[in-house]
Amino acid sequence: MRQFLLFFIIILVGLTFIGRLFYLQIYSAEAHDILNDNAIRKVYDYPKRGFVYDRNNKLLVGNQPSYDVMVIPREVKPLDTTEFCSLLKITKEQFIKTYQRAYNYSPRLPYVFIAHLSKEDYAVLQEKMRKYEGFYIQKRLLRDYQTTVGANVLGFIAEATPSQIEKNPYYNMGDLIGKQGVELSYEEELRGVKGIKFIQKDRFNRDIGPYQDGALDTIPKQGKDITITIDQRLQEYGELLMSNKRGGIVALEPKTGEILALVSAPSYDPNLLVGRKRSRNYTKLHNDSIHLPLIDKGLLRVHEPGSPFKAIVALTALQEGVITPQTNVFCSGVYHYGRRGKMGCHCGGGNRDLVKGIAKSCNSYFATAFRRSLDIVPNSSKAMDIWSSHVKSFGLGQYLGTDLPIGKKGNIPDGAYYDKWYPDFNWGATTIISNAIGQGEILVTPVHLANMTAAIANRGFYFTPHIIKQIEGQKLDSKFTTPNYTTIDKKYFEPVIEGLFDVYENNGTARSLRVPGIEICGKTGTAENFAIIDGTRTQLTDHSLFIAFAPKDDPKIAIAVFVENGHYGSTYAGKISSLMIEKYLKGTITRTDLQDWILTYSLENEYQKPYSGQPFKINKQSALQPISPEELEKLKSKLHTDN
Repeated sequence: MRQFLLFFIIILVGLTFIGRLFYLQIYSAEAHDILNDNAIRKVYDYPKRGFVYDRNNKLLVGNQPSYDVMVIPREVKPLDTTEFCSLLKITKEQFIKTYQRAYNYSPRLPYVFIAHLSKEDYAVLQEKMRKYEGFYIQKRLLRDYQTTVGANVLGFIAEATPSQIEKNPYYNMGDLIGKQGVELSYEEELRGVKGIKFIQKDRFNRDIGPYQDGALDTIPKQGKDITITIDQRLQEYGELLMSNKRGGIVALEPKTGEILALVSAPSYDPNLLVGRKRSRNYTKLHNDSIHLPLIDKGLLRVHEPGSPFKAIVALTALQEGVITPQTNVFCSGVYHYGRRGKMGCHCGGGNRDLVKGIAKSCNSYFATAFRRSLDIVPNSSKAMDIWSSHVKSFGLGQYLGTDLPIGKKGNIPDGAYYDKWYPDFNWGATTIISNAIGQGEILVTPVHLANMTAAIANRGFYFTPHIIKQIEGQKLDSKFTTPNYTTIDKKYFEPVIEGLFDVYENNGTARSLRVPGIEICGKTGTAENFAIIDGTRTQLTDHSLFIAFAPKDDPKIAIAVFVENGHYGSTYAGKISSLMIEKYLKGTITRTDLQDWILTYSLENEYQKPYSGQPFKINKQSALQPISPEELEKLKSKLHTDN
């Protein structure tokens, strides 16, 4: 038996090795192993990114060729770094730093050594690349913006970060990915699918041809074209009107929820974030702490809604039956509440019914309506829950569910909110009476106000605001075509709309902003503005607010305008609203007096005051600083000839 032992051991070891090899090569081999095979070079073929068109099929974003210098560190041979750096227009220190970064990433995987060569640099470098082993040029496409506006809407593309690569294995180091706007929201549709070629290498690390005759190669799949809801000309006009101002404009089509314009001011030319200067330009924009051009103020700027919110206070009071359209409230110029509480009013005084209360923006009327709404049940917390539920049905106090990648929910307080604020105090309507006029704890964004306006224009429902109109070969998400209904009965909207119409007519607060031939319903508003200056809470010039929709009986546009430090609602925001409505509905401007005024006056002086070190004085005239004649002519030159 002992004579066969050695034989059995040899047979057993042999079978073990054979079994292990069989397992490794047959059962445990996976398709993705080819991507980690050092004997095979991977060459990615990047697809064309989808085009972006506006609602009128005007091309907004196309593509342009770009050339990247790639490096595989382990394949780099000694080279003339002085010459190579000269060709790439970089320093030797940059060369060493980038090479080390590439090596640390992976000695055997491709890494973007220099991105976005110009066509001229590419032409010069291509002839000499054979001298620099381990380096090669990879062609791909960058975005080509056919417009200078809408940067906040369109977004931009940049290299994927390590965390993005870790989350999504589709991306490799150096791949481009959407970072903001529709480029981010619709990244998967726009990017397409990149192809890949596998090149077999010999033992000397030389390419010898396609791996398996190209059987495993894939071809790129072009990205889908998309059409967005933005009207490029309206967007361009809105950004022009917001020159030398800070704030946001959101215009919607009430019947669909489509976003017609989404202006964030000040903005920037989207072409600044393309090419080799992208990083430098982005840093400059990011560091602008006064104007914050990278912050979309239409989606992210949270503020008190001011008097436009009175329309919701009225609708809630009507629904709960605490007022009727004929309810009269006498205004003495001051609304008294509690023991010593006072709320001033600038409506001119006298008897006010609902329509006059809205048209004249009577604080006394809406304080009364709000107070009665909270007195419907003895428990203030429960009454506040009822009131809050009605308000939230307009989309306020919540994320709207848009297809844009950013947003804020604002704040609509309920009973629990105030129970927490006043745990040892029997709070009631008079405690929080400032909510009646859109101040206090009510917070919204411009897109909230625009959506609220669309719901009023539709007499009780709205469609979720969205930026996408059409995706090539794909249906629109049903959530954008399904109406969202408020808790207010349709019959209560008509008297409120009559009041909003009288804001423009019959000596209302926006009577000077009427546009011939268009029946506009709107509401002026101001929002108090505070800032911490040298550790002290300081009141600055009020923000200017305005909401509107038109035409009255067949609404095609609903708009909200927010101008920081713009004083009264009719001073800046109201004029801009009327002009935007006329521009969209008529295509031309007849109220050139309003247009000239808006282009003439700047608020830059207001924005610099907190940094000047001088005492801040609130004065309407301080918000009326004209720009130079030369700058005015430059702005007017941007107007279309049919304006």
